[in-house]
Amino acid sequence: MQLRNKQDFWSGVMFILLGLGFAWKATSYSMGTAARMGPGYFPHWLGILMAILGAVVLLSSLRPKAEKTEIDKFDFKILAIIIASIVIFGLALRPLGLILSLFLLVMISSLASHEHSWKVSFANSIFLIVLCYLSFVKGLKLVFPIWPTFLGLN
Repeated sequence: MQLRNKQDFWSGVMFILLGLGFAWKATSYSMGTAARMGPGYFPHWLGILMAILGAVVLLSSLRPKAEKTEIDKFDFKILAIIIASIVIFGLALRPLGLILSLFLLVMISSLASHEHSWKVSFANSIFLIVLCYLSFVKGLKLVFPIWPTFLGLN
């Protein structure tokens, strides 16, 4: 058996490890039954399904007809940009509000893409702002500062 598709192989390994990890951790919660699910029931079975999906992906990478792929060198700069955008979002949420913080999150994290476009980033940020506002503020009634605190509009 020869490893042809390294990308799918390592994705499968990741799914298996994460799925089994979540399933194992979920056993520390009350499982309950299918009729009366406890807090650990859904994460446990979701982890099992994720591990099964990972096994399917891993095994498909070993088929003789699998597409031959290689894995590029890991780019730590991209990881740093994405982590920095999330940290900036977390730090900016209270003083700048949800709208400006989400805008910063999308615009900064989009710099990690090799196909970066300011127009696409702007459109994505507007879409995410509207989606989050409707979902979290209007739908779930969560209390977030919407606008910067210094404007006094909240």
